[in-house]
Order: sequence, then structure tokens, then C-alpha cells
Amino acid sequence: MNETIISESVLNGAYFFAAILFIFSLIGLSKQESAEDGLHYGIAGMVIALIATVLNPDVTNVQYILIAMVIGGLIGTRLALKVEMTQMPELVAMLHSFVGLAAMAVGFNSYLDHGQMQGMILNIHLVEVCLGIFIGAVTFTGSIVAFGKLRGIFSSKSLMLPHRHKLNLIAGLVSIGLMIYFVQQEGHMNALLVMTVIALVFGWHLVASIGGADMPVVVSMLNSYSGWAAAAAGFMLGNDLLIVTGALVGSSGAILSYIMCKAMNRSFISVIAGGFGTNVVVNTDQDYGEYTETNAVDVAELLKNAKTVMITPGYGMAVAQAQYPVYEMTKRLIDRGIKVRFGIHPVAGRLPGHMNVLLAEAKVPYDIVMEMDEVNDDFPETDVVLVIGANDTVNPSALDDPNSPIAGMPVLEVWNAKHVIGFKRSMNPGYAGVQNPLFFKDNTSMLFGDAKASVDDIVKAL
Repeated sequence: MNETIISESVLNGAYFFAAILFIFSLIGLSKQESAEDGLHYGIAGMVIALIATVLNPDVTNVQYILIAMVIGGLIGTRLALKVEMTQMPELVAMLHSFVGLAAMAVGFNSYLDHGQMQGMILNIHLVEVCLGIFIGAVTFTGSIVAFGKLRGIFSSKSLMLPHRHKLNLIAGLVSIGLMIYFVQQEGHMNALLVMTVIALVFGWHLVASIGGADMPVVVSMLNSYSGWAAAAAGFMLGNDLLIVTGALVGSSGAILSYIMCKAMNRSFISVIAGGFGTNVVVNTDQDYGEYTETNAVDVAELLKNAKTVMITPGYGMAVAQAQYPVYEMTKRLIDRGIKVRFGIHPVAGRLPGHMNVLLAEAKVPYDIVMEMDEVNDDFPETDVVLVIGANDTVNPSALDDPNSPIAGMPVLEVWNAKHVIGFKRSMNPGYAGVQNPLFFKDNTSMLFGDAKASVDDIVKAL
């Protein structure tokens, strides 16, 4: 019946058109101004791909596919309506785990149903099965750990197992040996199962050994892994669109991770190998001196007398949903003739571009939202810096303390400004688990409380 609905040439044409739309989607999503168009391209491409797949002449039992699509669509719709922007990073991590799990399922299904393949064709197929299951398993457990760390279920600190790098190397070498044995034996089930268990543990340890401050890069890298897992599934299924889409996601995720590693002065190979966690000892007993506390009225007076103001947001702003009153405060300051800009660290928040999305949601103009490299040299000429919910991204220990978990990471050098106001609920350390000496400096004052309420009070005082 399906053969009369759609021919193979029409199916391939639909897949090709969907792939072109996915490319346009990536191009559109690369800029804030065109992000909405990019989103629409992606939706259109996915709709075409799903319809073409359902009408594929080789697909049987379409009713089960439709039932699964309805269930998945309902769950996705509920999540889209329920999940807050602050929860988006952990949602992305969890979605990556689903891709890994799907790749594993496709791999085992392809292994159990490889038909009458023989010789070189069978060997190639078995290699595809091994690679697909291995990448899928690493993505699955790694994404679950990333979700747990972002959610606060697991500790954000690095897991420091003895000889952890050697353990990772051994796991990789043993997996390669098992794959060779698996192919030589024309598909030995025990070898595949052992390799799967090793891959699951390897993925868990890979992410667990990475500290909380580097989780945005980890999420980006897991995005890349999920893409390659999808591409591997495409090879096993003989689905060209899945191969192209997986390659797009995998390569773009890897490029983004490389860019972020460069911005953070980290090694790209270290990300892949789970080597971000360094052998450091956090000194929790160090005495930084006394901090100075202020109030909203005094901050408003300071802002009134300023000529230049810089706002550096962080995850605390996202949690408090303070971006809306921040925009209101920004408008009032601009109306007074005060130059206001935002300084965004590459890993501010828990996901690349997290702060940019929040500020765009609050209608903050794009032209005053600057990257770290664009504003770092301007802090000495800045009168007031408002650090709203940021901690590790403005920590001078990254430059001054070689033993810090964030040592070497470029940060926003806000302490060079004339006055710094830190918005925090308490003096607890940030996500990386280290205290910030910035908050104890002579030119820094602390405004304690909920960030949204604090900014609202400043707006009233203005």
C-alpha cells in the first residue's frame, strides 16, 4: 500500500530538502536577529522528515510509529510549557541521554536483524554496530551525570579517582580490542555486551571527573556526541537523512566546544578525555577579610552619579527571573544619559548563550550586550559594575591562584572598575565550589537578597 503513496525517488528528495532546511536552521540560529527564522526552518525540516519516514515504502506497522509520535509529541509539548529557562540546561542534557539510548537500541536491533550479510559487508556492519552502541552508551550515561550535576542531584565537584586518566585509557583500549574480537567472531554477543557495560561506565566517569565550572562545555560536547550517535544509527539503518543530520549536530557541537575551550583557555582534547578535573586542593579555611554590605537606596545613588555602568549577569539572575527588572533599570539609566552595557562571559549560566537568551527574552537591545573580549579592557574606565548572580566568571582567583579549580580560565575583570556591587543571597561559594575574593575587595559592596527584589528596589529608588 505504501508503494502507491510515495516512491523512493520522492523519499530521497524529501530527505534532501529536509537536510537543506536543517542547514538553513543552523545558519539562522547562529545570530540572535535570525534565530526565530532558524527555528522555523528546523521545524519545517523535521515535519517533512517525519512525514516522509511514515510514508516510506519499506516501513510497516505505521500505526505503532504514529502512536509513538503522539505520545512523544504530548510529552514534548508539556515539557515546553512547563520547563523554565533556568531548567533548560538540564533538559538539554537529559534529551542528549535519550539520543544515546536510542542509538544503543538501534545498534542492538541492527545486530539481531542483520539478515544474510556475509564477508566484508558483514564486517562493516558489525563495526557500525559497535561504534553506534559505544558512542550511544557514553552519551547516555554521560548526559545523565551532566543532568544530575546541573540539577544539583550530584555534587558539582570533580570525581578524583586514583589514576583516572589511565582508567579511561584502559577502557578505550579494551573496547577497541572487544570490537576487533566481535568482528573476527562475526558477531559474538558476549563481547558486545561487555563492551556496552564498559562504555556505560566510561561515559559516567568521563563526565563525573569534570568540575561544575566547566559543565557548559560538557553539555556542548555531549551535544556533539549525540550527533555522532545519531549518525552511527543512520549508517546502521541506511538512512541518509539521519547520517546528514547527525553529522551536522556532531560537527557543530564539536566546533562550539572548541570555541568555548579556546575562550576558557582549556584543552579541547582534555574535554574529550574528561580531563578538566585537575589535582587541586580547595582551601576552605582561607581568610579573605571582611566584606562591605550596602542597600538598594545607596546603590541607586551610586548609579545616578555614574557615567558608565556595566552589568555582568550570571545563573543567579536566571534563577531569580531578574532579567525583566534589570531591563527596566537599564532603561531608566539610559534615559538619564548613562552609558549602560552588559558583559557576557562565554560560559555565563549553565549553557552556552544562556544569558543572551534571557536578556533577549526581556527585550534588552542586542547592541548593548557585549562578549567578554569586547569589554574586558573597558573596566578601568567603568564607574559601576553590577555583578548580578555571577560568581565563578568574575573570580580573580582564575588569574591569581594557580591551584584554583578555575585556574587559567579567562574571567570578566570587574575588579578594575571604580565600584563593584555584588548581588548574592549569601556569601556561599559558586558552582565551582570556591570562594570569590572579589567580594572582599575594598571597591566591592555586597547587596544581599533575591536578585529580582533587589533590582526592583533599585528601580523604585531611581
